[in-house]
Amino acid sequence: MKITIRDITKRYGAFTALQNVSLEVPQGKLVALLGPSGSGKTTLLRVIAGLEAPDSGSVLYEQDDVTQRAAKERNVGFVFQHYALFGHMTIFENIAFGLRVRKWKNDAVRERVTELLRLIQLEGLEKRLPSQLSGGQRQRVALARALAASPQMLLLDEPFGALDAKVRADLRRWIRQLHDEIHMTSVFVTHDQEEAFEVADHVVVMNKGRIEQEGAPDEVFAHPANAFVTDFLGHVNVFHGRIQNGRAHIGTVEMPMSFDVPAPEDHAEEGAEVTAYIRPHEVDIDRVSHGSDSMFAIVTRVNRSGSTVKIALVAQEGQLPLDVELPHERDAELGLVVNDRVWVYPRQVRVFRREEAALDKETAA
Repeated sequence: MKITIRDITKRYGAFTALQNVSLEVPQGKLVALLGPSGSGKTTLLRVIAGLEAPDSGSVLYEQDDVTQRAAKERNVGFVFQHYALFGHMTIFENIAFGLRVRKWKNDAVRERVTELLRLIQLEGLEKRLPSQLSGGQRQRVALARALAASPQMLLLDEPFGALDAKVRADLRRWIRQLHDEIHMTSVFVTHDQEEAFEVADHVVVMNKGRIEQEGAPDEVFAHPANAFVTDFLGHVNVFHGRIQNGRAHIGTVEMPMSFDVPAPEDHAEEGAEVTAYIRPHEVDIDRVSHGSDSMFAIVTRVNRSGSTVKIALVAQEGQLPLDVELPHERDAELGLVVNDRVWVYPRQVRVFRREEAALDKETAA
């Protein structure tokens, strides 16, 4: 089932949670609503589910306008962050609850619950209580309960938020595999960029009740639409400077620029104040200068404990902190230690007008 959101606005008193939001969720896709707290992602999910009524706009399932229908009339499966399981009921009865409310016969209930227990890989645990399961297992039960009545779509609100990091990683891989099996149109809310990019087919980045950008995960990450998206999607180094001769100048350094959006001519006005964003893995280090494209810096810390080597430096006479991530192979070539004097040069720089970057930063606060 395709979901179409048209010009949705939702206010709570003086606070505007959603402002003229439009979105299409393709049939059979897993879509992530990604954004910081207060961005409107959970409100949008609840509007889709019928748990909140918009002040204006419409929600369509395929061509059917369901805006005024109650949640119980929409046949939607909803999974909450904190499981919302019935503690006094067995796992079997938790999954069967919605089916019994719908007056399913016992044989049909038993067949459907057994099928779902196999799907969530918890066969043999149906007589246990929720308190006897791990967090990840309980969330699987919550998912099975949401799927029990064969809903038209699945909506998940921060489904991994109550779990520790290891369980989160395992469960999101399992969710992705499950979706590939059942191909149900699904929307989930998260503030975790890694989670969204690992699980979703389509990512929608939200901020202050608006959609900033949407698209395939690799497209959004590689080509952020504005300063907010660039800053939100992982750690970045931030520099301030001016445009001179078509290049961004940070102090005495000329930085090559990547113009994604807006168009290059919007940035290239001579003397314009700009903010440059550089991701740590898009910077390299050398022991010799690369001319005007490189910046002198001093190593302040080296951390080799992860999948990449994280190096902290200061540039411009200690006034500019800089983080770089290098492959272990490159680190072995350089052999860096604290207080080494080196040169850093970016392979990719994303540049936005200073006023645009400041506005996006203020909006995100």
